[in-house]
Amino acid sequence: MTNIRINRQDGAKIPPEFFERRQMPTEMNCWLSERDGDLILHPRLPDARKLYIEVTTGCNLQCATCIRNVWSDPDADMTRATFECILEDIDGLPDLERVIFTSFGEPLTHPGILEMIEAVRKKDLAVTLGSNGLMLKPHISRELVRLGVDRVMVSVDGGLAETFEKVRGTYLEQIVENLRQFNAIKRDMDSLFPALGFETVILKSNVAELTEIASLAAQMNASKILVSNVLAYTEDMFKERLYGYEPVEPEKFQAWATRADAWVMWATLDLPRMHWGAERRCRFIKDKAIVVGWDGKVSPCYALSHNYSYFAVDGTNKKVSRYELGDVHKQSLAEIWMSEDYVRFRSEVNAFHFPSCPDCDLRETCDLRLTNEGCWGWNPSCADCLWAQDIVKCP
Repeated sequence: MTNIRINRQDGAKIPPEFFERRQMPTEMNCWLSERDGDLILHPRLPDARKLYIEVTTGCNLQCATCIRNVWSDPDADMTRATFECILEDIDGLPDLERVIFTSFGEPLTHPGILEMIEAVRKKDLAVTLGSNGLMLKPHISRELVRLGVDRVMVSVDGGLAETFEKVRGTYLEQIVENLRQFNAIKRDMDSLFPALGFETVILKSNVAELTEIASLAAQMNASKILVSNVLAYTEDMFKERLYGYEPVEPEKFQAWATRADAWVMWATLDLPRMHWGAERRCRFIKDKAIVVGWDGKVSPCYALSHNYSYFAVDGTNKKVSRYELGDVHKQSLAEIWMSEDYVRFRSEVNAFHFPSCPDCDLRETCDLRLTNEGCWGWNPSCADCLWAQDIVKCP
């Protein structure tokens, strides 16, 4: 711990070795705040590493597990002008590594998605595309290979056709055929990329099919399965949840080999936590991610990027209000990222300075639980967040 002296006339002087040890610039601006009597310096650095772009809130499916069943937000596409604002601001984030085109809508329904991807790739940034796979037709796949997209994540919520259709409202064989053609095009173009990954939301009605999903992933040469619990937006989905208060054994299924050119490697399985616990960690904040909505409004994470309701771990029906930290039409992404509220919010989440509402003795009578607020700490509150519990996951 570094000892520094503070006085009213000269302020505080921090020794040079502190900067060297933390690999910080020799001069920078900071926000100064207090928390429980402690003085905290928050560096104002444009150090965002991941950028989520929601190009549309529209979708070509109506899945049983989707937020779109309950939200009050419009179905709309991002305009070219809004995207250009984002594109111009990217250079102001020198640590940015990856742009993720995914959201609660289907990115491939946006008529300009390929042009958007191409513009980002010209910035030499890695690109991930999330899709339900229904529009992953050969001409799209060929363009994704040509543009050098790094990864495509496809939602597969059932290993059997009947289960898949019940959740997704479309036919599994259509998705499988698109993936076969996707892989054939990669071979024809002599490319290992985009790497293919599966996203799977597990429910009581499909969890027994994880083995079949893994088998399909192996057949399609998918290198990763990201498994998430359902975020229950409806009573039907709350009944389908697998998690709760009591410890549950994590789901298990065998890994598989995936081929990458002359190499064969083991695919990766990213499994969720299955019960509420003391450890709370936000991947959006840890990964230094920023979420830009279809209208250019900036939010810190998926959980706070829309207006909707969901059921917390104990069954409380919560109404969530969108948390807007800026607008790319009015400020640059760097200015928004380094704003006082955004910097303070990230600090509060890193320390997880929020109550654990699902464990509170007053939870059944607390009106604050009906919204995304808490009785102490920063508001909006992350007290009930299932993403922070790693129960719900996303790329």
